[in-house]
Amino acid sequence: MVDLQGQYTKIKDAVNNSIEQVLNTSAYINGPLVHEFQADLEKYLGVKHVIPCANGTDALQIAMMGLGLEQGDEVITADFTFAATVEVIALLKLTPVLVDVDPATFNIDLEALKKAITPKTKAIVPVHLFGQVANMEAILEIAQEHNLFVIEDNAQAIGATYTFKDGRKQKAGTLGNVGTTSFFPSKNLGCYGDGGAIFTNDDELAHTIRGIVNHGMYTRYYHDVVGVNSRLDSIQAGVLKAKLPNLNTYCTSRRDAARFYNKAFANNTNIVTPTTQSNNTTNCGQLCDSCDCHVFHQYTLQIKNGKRDALHKHLLENNIPNAIYYPVPLHAQKAYKDDRYQEADFKVTNQLIKEVISLPMHTELDQEQLAFITNTILSFIK
Repeated sequence: MVDLQGQYTKIKDAVNNSIEQVLNTSAYINGPLVHEFQADLEKYLGVKHVIPCANGTDALQIAMMGLGLEQGDEVITADFTFAATVEVIALLKLTPVLVDVDPATFNIDLEALKKAITPKTKAIVPVHLFGQVANMEAILEIAQEHNLFVIEDNAQAIGATYTFKDGRKQKAGTLGNVGTTSFFPSKNLGCYGDGGAIFTNDDELAHTIRGIVNHGMYTRYYHDVVGVNSRLDSIQAGVLKAKLPNLNTYCTSRRDAARFYNKAFANNTNIVTPTTQSNNTTNCGQLCDSCDCHVFHQYTLQIKNGKRDALHKHLLENNIPNAIYYPVPLHAQKAYKDDRYQEADFKVTNQLIKEVISLPMHTELDQEQLAFITNTILSFIK
């Protein structure tokens, strides 16, 4: 699904130099490269504060801790996503409220979101699923109307840009009160282990979060807030610092691959290709050169003829990696079942889990590989 070895060969010298720098200085925790990467990412995102941490799940948990959410507070998020989003809500003894997703973008459905708000609601966690930014302008308006926090789960969309209706542009992860991301190796910007980060323009919140990630300390052995141990180590920061200058190129390569897939599948009525929307009101499905709303962490099709599972098996038999994200919705997971949830409220999610399939998507895909993948699919899905 991801050719990390091929990507590494192109940036080998930069990565190796960064790792060697850490080894030579022995500054393995909170060393100079951590601070350099932090500053570089702040500049890239146009955000005041980047706080690195150990992984993307920690980033979500720490963001919620920093906002002072309390036991029983309701946090609304999408049903169709990876479990980490709801996991941290439950872990902090907050109340997760899962809602259905938009059938075009797979991101949180606005009407379902509005319907789910109660006096106990304190935050919304929009997930920028598969690399496409959720409809943040509308979400921010809803949040402002109800005095809610917005915590962006940007684990899959770093590098994407959201365009407001008035033409303003802003990087994904920097639009809400706080944003989070993961640097898991397969991400568009991934390290060679675990890593994550939190983004905010709020000075006070940033200060609180910096304490939380380091055992609640601002001065060594003085614990001012309840914290955790969640730090990005220097070697991973070095890898990310070497890769960050290539992020826009990586995103462009993924969009080029998506463009190839879209064109190949355009005339097959049994295959639905991803919808791309610059502000979730305009479909730019042709993926024009200026399109930056979707960075294709995953390229996910919908197979409409009931043959999704058979296609999954067929591709594996032809040595083509593929995956089903996600086979079971969160509301049906044993850990998160709740009598509040009614199947009728998750019509889109329940349909998607029967139809979605994700194809190889990475920076090293070449025309021969793409042609082999698409021809194999088209010969099977008539």
